[in-house]
Amino acid sequence: MRALLSRAPGGPETLEIGDLPDPTPSVGEVVIAVKACAINYPDVLVIEDKYQFKPPRPFAPGGEVSGVVDQVGEGVTRLKVGDRVMGNTGMGGLSERLLFKEAALYPIPDERSFEEAAALLLTYGTTIHALIDRGHIKEGDNLLVLGAAGGVGLAAVELGKAFGARVVGAVSSEEKAQAVRDAGADEVIIYDRGPFGKDESKSLAEQFKDKGGKAGYQLIYDAVGGDYAEPALRSIGWEGRYLVIGFPAGIPKLPLNLTLLKSCDVCGVFWGAFAARDPEANRANIQRLFDLWKDGRIAPRVTEVFPFERGGEAIAKMAARAAIGKLVVRVAD
Repeated sequence: MRALLSRAPGGPETLEIGDLPDPTPSVGEVVIAVKACAINYPDVLVIEDKYQFKPPRPFAPGGEVSGVVDQVGEGVTRLKVGDRVMGNTGMGGLSERLLFKEAALYPIPDERSFEEAAALLLTYGTTIHALIDRGHIKEGDNLLVLGAAGGVGLAAVELGKAFGARVVGAVSSEEKAQAVRDAGADEVIIYDRGPFGKDESKSLAEQFKDKGGKAGYQLIYDAVGGDYAEPALRSIGWEGRYLVIGFPAGIPKLPLNLTLLKSCDVCGVFWGAFAARDPEANRANIQRLFDLWKDGRIAPRVTEVFPFERGGEAIAKMAARAAIGKLVVRVAD
């Protein structure tokens, strides 16, 4: 089968179309013919050997896919050949076929496209886990979302509103700000691009505080990191929860005295590990997402679809922090 392969550490330009062995299902497993694969920031990191794990090469990046059941192994009872399904995998999405455990796949609603389906699980799964399990969100909370126009950012805006929060989205351009307004944010902050000196950092903290009001933010959803983290933490409210999602702007170093002064929590969010450790809780979260999706309260925003041969361009756009919403690669028609 064809796959977009990483053969050596490097940027998106190092990826090339090649061949991998076709997978064969064993007991309880399903092979899907991949139709679409969404691109996420881990795809930028893993091909440069900067992610939490380093898969053996050659490998295909891409962890969020949709497709059609192509083969089923012994003992598979819920799915059959021809079913439209979606799933999340660590790697391998930018390939023509992919092996899954049956329990890891979800049916695609009839009214949804393969592109929409590929864009749901990782970003919204991460975000519902962050807001509910780690952030304990409740109605009336003030929620600040950094990087609010990206895939996880827009998911945080939509889910924050669905759960009754007041949402402030922070972005780096007016184009991104409009996307965040369209997603339902109550307020939008447009910040400068880092790195920041002391004065710029203080100014950004004041921007955050101004929109947060006297009580500050009960939740901060940080999908950016870098020099944006400390100014955001300075705007957190008493006993607030600072949710650590990702670091496209770099891994920050936070002054821990601020956590003492605000009696706040800094909470790591690792959805993949959570899903593996507590699959039942994860499936309950995913079912809640499907209900919200059906009701129109969330909707993955796919802003660009790339052909398979140009999948590296999608990863490059993600690396440049130029993406609004979700970028999807069409693997097959």
